[in-house]
Amino acid sequence: MASLNASPTASPRPLDGLRVIELTSERCALAGKLLADMGADVIVVEPPGGSPMRAYEPFADDEADPERALWWWHYNTSKRSVVLDLDAADGAGDFRRLVSTADVVIEAEPLGRLAALGLDWNQLRGAPSSASAIAAQPSTDASGRNERLIWVSITHNGRERPDPPATDLTVLAEGGPVWSCGYDDHTLPPVRGGGNQGLQMACHYAAATLMAALIWREDSGRGQLIDVSMLAAANLTCEFATYFWLNQQVNVQRQTGRHALPQISEPTQVRCADSRWLNTGVPPRRGPEFAALSGWLAELGLAGECPYTELLKLGESYEQIDILHLDADPLSAEVFGAGRDTINFLAERLGAHELFVGLQSIGLACGIVYSPEEMLVDEHFVARGFPVAIDHDGTPVTYPGAPYKFSATPWRATRAPRLGEHQDLLAD
Repeated sequence: MASLNASPTASPRPLDGLRVIELTSERCALAGKLLADMGADVIVVEPPGGSPMRAYEPFADDEADPERALWWWHYNTSKRSVVLDLDAADGAGDFRRLVSTADVVIEAEPLGRLAALGLDWNQLRGAPSSASAIAAQPSTDASGRNERLIWVSITHNGRERPDPPATDLTVLAEGGPVWSCGYDDHTLPPVRGGGNQGLQMACHYAAATLMAALIWREDSGRGQLIDVSMLAAANLTCEFATYFWLNQQVNVQRQTGRHALPQISEPTQVRCADSRWLNTGVPPRRGPEFAALSGWLAELGLAGECPYTELLKLGESYEQIDILHLDADPLSAEVFGAGRDTINFLAERLGAHELFVGLQSIGLACGIVYSPEEMLVDEHFVARGFPVAIDHDGTPVTYPGAPYKFSATPWRATRAPRLGEHQDLLAD
């Protein structure tokens, strides 16, 4: 097997030295990407003809080419590609040899497919009977099985349950998130969240649990099987919905830009003076927050025009307003409402970005409604270095970067591999 030759001048990354074999699938691609961008040597195994993801639209410059599929580009940064026909004896043999060199396998194959080929967890891992046996044996035994191997399997409902066909949409619907997403107008159907969330939820759990398995292996010397259910991962993101049902048999109601709850809460979406939208979040509840809002009103020269200034002044005397018991305290309810109404008053006079920055600067949480391209040029994200340029053979292409920063082992990504670009990995 050929080894990874890292640039001697490149900064170390958190997962340098970790080798991962990923069987290409849209279900597990993000898990591999998260590891690869942190330095793991992720070798994505594609079937003859290439991963189906290479055919997904859109394509760069609308040029229908398997090497220009933006889906493939995004989900496969920093990986290497080999092509193997697992149904053929030589392809299966090459896969076994790759696995014998690996720390981790990530796959989302239909249940039973790999086992029928002799290529599943139970065939390729070892099972020493004691700690002394672990210490005495090398990481790969005579049969080619890898005792330290960590195997991550992502399926619809876990490896011990039926694995019916599923897509991002069906996982989100069956798992519950779709029920909580939509508008106050319940004559409209629920809304599916975009961005392949049904796939990505499972991948994030896969990556996090893999980190725990690596730590356990440091002491035990043994790998293990991680069985990830896409359906369970989706349900865990339902926030209150599942617990309201388990505890009270009550369904939550979807609400525009707000938590899904059994009761309807006050709207938080406001259209600003420039016709753009902002989510106001939670209005002031504590005295310092009311004081800050009053002070900003004065700075803007709008205190005399605002009909809520006296109630804001009263709000400055509160330690904290209990929003769960406003029905029992009419005065607190009026003061709390004045904070919300003041923000709406400002929205009628300010553009969305000015209101967003102003409220944030005085400590009130809110969120401007951005398109993806608008977010990438926001001064905060630019200053943080979130948009990154990845070299595509001499042409820089802008990508979304990482949401985290390491002080000593920086995140770094390279372009997705071309089909079979690293086939020499299979050479002896």
